[in-house]
Amino acid sequence: MEHHVYFWLKEERKNADDRAAFEQGLQKLFDIGLVAGGRWAVPAKVVERPVIDQSWDYALTMQFANIEDHDAYQVDPDHNVFIASFKEWWAKVLVMDLD
Repeated sequence: MEHHVYFWLKEERKNADDRAAFEQGLQKLFDIGLVAGGRWAVPAKVVERPVIDQSWDYALTMQFANIEDHDAYQVDPDHNVFIASFKEWWAKVLVMDLD
């Protein structure tokens, strides 16, 4: 299964130092043993079209072997550290999971 998360940062967090810290936090999530793969990214510089939403600042995509691993990841202490560290930085978060 795949876990997709889109993050919109608050304006005051869109500086180089905060972005670097956030990117480090995203990268550390891949150290959690339940994660089978994935990556984080910023919006691609593609031609603008009405169907493309580039309003987000970061996207995170993760693969899990199964839904049980995903569900265990959601309560993993390191995942909770990420949330606690950065939840005040987000203006919006959108999660989309794929089976």
